[in-house]
Amino acid sequence: MGKVVVITGASSGLGEEFAYQLAEQGASLLLIARRSSKLQSIAQQIMTKYAHVKVYVLVLDLSVDDASEHVLNYIETHQLSLQGLINNAGFGARGYFESLELTLQQQMLQVNIHILMSLTHCLIAQLKSQENAFIINVASTAAFQAGPNLAVYYASKAFVLSFSQALYEELKGDIKISALCPGATRTEFADIAGMSDLLLFKLRVMKKEDVVRYALKYRHKAIVIPGLMNKIGASLAQILPASWVRKIAFQIQK
Repeated sequence: MGKVVVITGASSGLGEEFAYQLAEQGASLLLIARRSSKLQSIAQQIMTKYAHVKVYVLVLDLSVDDASEHVLNYIETHQLSLQGLINNAGFGARGYFESLELTLQQQMLQVNIHILMSLTHCLIAQLKSQENAFIINVASTAAFQAGPNLAVYYASKAFVLSFSQALYEELKGDIKISALCPGATRTEFADIAGMSDLLLFKLRVMKKEDVVRYALKYRHKAIVIPGLMNKIGASLAQILPASWVRKIAFQIQK
């Protein structure tokens, strides 16, 4: 069995695609998400196609407070030797901050920030003991600006970007750490977040296969932005006056 890569939010979208591409590279996997049937289906497909790859499945709601403890216990119980961690789980919700349920937004912070931070903390020691270990934290081009009408989601991704860059310096030479910052990508994320009707998701959408391929190729970089237009957009968000950027974002996301 090869070294194991942990992937959260692995039942669909980028997480599912990370599983397929890493399996093709020969990595064994620990897939984590809430949807049991989907996880089992993905695991079976991978192990049927790649006989040398082992796939472990942990059905877990990452919004619960002790989620990281469940993951750590599973890894220790199964004596898994880790090679990588992909903190992919996350979700957004479109709407005015005051109108969205507080509980929903608190769960968003739990999944987008807290579980990412706690899992990283729990698994760093083991990852440091391996050669070529890596952590990919899935942020977003949203991390480079404020996001009216998606306030908590944008803020959570700003945390992921800042946190990942800090760890990149702290752990340089021990673990490759990158913040993956995709723009609009063809997954179910937009439907769940209520964003599928936005012009952004109609005109400038990347394929998840291309995003993941780019992320794995450049996982040694602190910030990974797939796609030329996404790079330009992220750069403009840092160059233009903040008042312009947030007003443009608000108009796009109404």
